[in-house]
Amino acid sequence: MLEEPLRTIRVRFDARAHSYDSSAMHRALAHEVASFVDPGHGSAVLDVATGTGLVLRALARRCPDRELQLTGIDISPGMLEVARRRLPRATLTVGDAAALPFATDSFDLVTCVAALHLIPDVATMAEESARVLRSGGRAVTATFVDSDPGRHGGPNPDRARFDSLDKVAVALGPSGLRLVRHRTFRYGMDAVLVAEWTCSG
Repeated sequence: MLEEPLRTIRVRFDARAHSYDSSAMHRALAHEVASFVDPGHGSAVLDVATGTGLVLRALARRCPDRELQLTGIDISPGMLEVARRRLPRATLTVGDAAALPFATDSFDLVTCVAALHLIPDVATMAEESARVLRSGGRAVTATFVDSDPGRHGGPNPDRARFDSLDKVAVALGPSGLRLVRHRTFRYGMDAVLVAEWTCSG
């Protein structure tokens, strides 16, 4: 049985599943992340908190000539139902970001986009992400710089938890993930910090 924070998140995003892709900002952010990623770092991709698979879809469009191994995990079965229709060849799993059901050293890229502030146990999620990354692999996060809690409802809406590079680095640091590069994406009133990380060894 899910603990209360995860159950709350599941219920909310199950309810949003069939309208989530209508968000132009989320579609644009997925495209931005796919453009930011260096496609030369291998083909096995895991998207944590994948939702409807927007990031995986954007990566597949960016690399149409490569056989990317696309994997996503999300707490919401409803969101994954939508993702499966859009990505029939992807491996999509219902699960907790802090307990990844994947083998150690199995991915070249792990992404977590617009979801870090929703994950109750980010420290363990970061450790799990580092564990499943292969040597030389990369992790990419996208976190909201805009942290006005009045504009954003939902479970754990305090985007201020990760609204600066320093805050994300402090959260990911104990897992051994270290910053490689970053940039800020802006869409309307939203600003999102997109950052790439690698395991320090």
